[in-house]
Amino acid sequence: MSAAAKILVVDDTPQNVKLLADLLVAKGYAVAIAADGASALERLAADAPDLVLLDVMMPGLSGYDVCRKIRGDPRTALLPVVLVTALDPQQERVKGIEAGADDFLSKPINQPELFARVKSLLRIKRLQDEVRRWNQELEARVREQVAQLERLGRLKRFFSPQIAEAVVAKGEEALRPHRREVTVVFFDLRGFTAFTEQAAPEEVMELLREYHAGLGALVMSHGGTLERFAGDSVMVFFNDPVPMERPALEAVRMALAAQQAFGPVQSSWARSGFELALGIGIAQGYATLGAIGFEGRWDYAAIGGVTNLAARLCAEAKGGELLVCQRTQASVDDHATLEPVGPLTLRGFSQPVPAFRVAGLDS
Repeated sequence: MSAAAKILVVDDTPQNVKLLADLLVAKGYAVAIAADGASALERLAADAPDLVLLDVMMPGLSGYDVCRKIRGDPRTALLPVVLVTALDPQQERVKGIEAGADDFLSKPINQPELFARVKSLLRIKRLQDEVRRWNQELEARVREQVAQLERLGRLKRFFSPQIAEAVVAKGEEALRPHRREVTVVFFDLRGFTAFTEQAAPEEVMELLREYHAGLGALVMSHGGTLERFAGDSVMVFFNDPVPMERPALEAVRMALAAQQAFGPVQSSWARSGFELALGIGIAQGYATLGAIGFEGRWDYAAIGGVTNLAARLCAEAKGGELLVCQRTQASVDDHATLEPVGPLTLRGFSQPVPAFRVAGLDS
């Protein structure tokens, strides 16, 4: 039976601490408490909690100060932090995001909202812990083989060239889970399902080889990291493991080049009676990145809402269309022609999402 998740409750008001502690214990969580910011930092080191509920207004170190110290310590940089405040939630949300908070609760506490947010963030924490465990196993495996095999040649069997070269340059550190802002590009073929129903298996493989070869070459030439091929769906991200000055702009350039390169492929199969087109979605945001997998098969992956957003925008894109999120639009607006198409109602997102169609890049 797995141990109960431990939650650190930090508040200088004893009544608030008791209320939160009683609610969480009743739900089966283990609870540690601290009455101020300095005590909270001590409890972090002593208790290693899975999540922190942190009051904003406290004497000495404020909740913002504590949150920044948590993010500045490599041991707790990924620890989920929920800021609890009775102040203006809109104003405090901006300050909290700048300090590194993952979520927010307003006072007085709404119990269903409290439990929903705690459950969601603990699920993300479990995923991060699993990635960390996988990476520890991967590091041990690499250490065992490094004396017998040439590292770069070995790693290129498992990872894209950028990942392999990053591992050679930085060692196992390059594979450890870390948080970074990335630009994610998701490709998908329109008409592929109908194509597979009508075409011979050999024709399906021929199309995928042609599609993957052309797209793979573009990904490499633009410095993208190919996460996976999944049939006609392809996911690529930029700014990790190799940082880029303008990852969103490079992602848009690659996507537009892919649209152009797919034109002859589309025309070729159209002559055989198959209607195919390429839909693309791009999103920018923070993700946790690192190596995942199992013994004998490792991949380098991005985990976070940004990957889901890119996939949902891709699903909304028509054939030959490139849709981007608002953060991507802001990053490329000085070099691209964009047209608003949203807000869009996307599966998995509670609020409509602003989106933009990329018409082209300025010369």
